[in-house]
Amino acid sequence: MSSKPNRFEKSVNIKNKKASFEFEFIDTYVAGLMLTGTEIKSIREAKVSLTEAYCVFHEGELFIRQMHIAPYSMAASYNHEAVRERKLLLNKKELEKLETKSSEKGLAIIPVRIFINDRGKAKLEIALARGKKLHDKRQDLKEKDAKRELQRMAFD
Repeated sequence: MSSKPNRFEKSVNIKNKKASFEFEFIDTYVAGLMLTGTEIKSIREAKVSLTEAYCVFHEGELFIRQMHIAPYSMAASYNHEAVRERKLLLNKKELEKLETKSSEKGLAIIPVRIFINDRGKAKLEIALARGKKLHDKRQDLKEKDAKRELQRMAFD
């Protein structure tokens, strides 16, 4: 038995917390990612940022932009770019449905979370979303505060 600590996480679950505050989710999908070897190793070390990422269609294919995956520390010269366009893998029907719906005014496709499934593949949960107005955000904050108060009362 080795006493060497494992630097790879058993389960990676990185969420885009800003997304649920800024957007109202209409529909969610789970997509695969086309990655290089060093990118998946960095994801397993949980060195990913989704805060500024967004998805776009290009010639009928879906791509994610501005997703930051930190360069892998143990790689020599074959490391990846931290921020690059990565292709998302979805069924043809899902792609067509997303493309028609995302063309509507005010709708966007945003990444919600990235995780490693039970087969060891990196998956990205994306959502078709509509941007919230300021009053919607205030309402969400009020509901969150009320929920917190109720929990405090339950524990007292």
